[in-house]
Amino acid sequence: MSKKGEATLSESAGDLESAKFSERLRQAIGDQSVLAFAKKCGISDSLIRKYLSDSLPGMDNLVTLAQVAGVSIAWLATGEGQMAPSASDVASRSNDDYAQVPLYDARISAGHGVWSEGARVLTHLAFTRYSLQKKGLDLSKLSAVRIRGDSMEPLLADGDAVVIDHRFQKVQDEAIYVIRLDDHLFAKRLQRQFDGSIAIISENKAYNDMVVPKGQLSDLDIIGRVIWLGRWMA
Repeated sequence: MSKKGEATLSESAGDLESAKFSERLRQAIGDQSVLAFAKKCGISDSLIRKYLSDSLPGMDNLVTLAQVAGVSIAWLATGEGQMAPSASDVASRSNDDYAQVPLYDARISAGHGVWSEGARVLTHLAFTRYSLQKKGLDLSKLSAVRIRGDSMEPLLADGDAVVIDHRFQKVQDEAIYVIRLDDHLFAKRLQRQFDGSIAIISENKAYNDMVVPKGQLSDLDIIGRVIWLGRWMA
């Protein structure tokens, strides 16, 4: 059963009317720049600009937008009710319905220590607990970092946030992983080859692929697999 103030929400957020939604989002962002707001949300500014034109967010991004802006999710989604969330609604949503994934300032990790050692938590990304349970995810094994550079464009742009599942520190299937090379974190596509080696692939073909031989796989430091990049990965 939906909690008070959430009865009008659709799980897919597909019934939002885009023009009116963009007006409410623009009001919620206020005087701050789109870039500044996007960084707080852990969402690319290009995606925020799409929401401000004719695109509609999924439920998880809707939650993040509302929480960062400090407005009611129901109001942002439908325009109904008060713009500001009540204290009881905030407490209820934070504790019961939504999980918070920490977004680390982890451009450079600490040598051979824990990857997040010394990294600040910039903010938290909000996800519905239902979506995490549906995906079979363990909140304690999730964290988020920002992408730096253009090597994964057009899939990932500079400044995009990705969520990592730390349970996957070995290549099982071809997927996007966060790896550590020379104390820097990179998001790369990893692909196991027939000879047992691992190919490190950039989406941007201006960058050469790399190959880690089978005998040197112990040197490949995999932080985890990317499971969310503004949308859920299959």
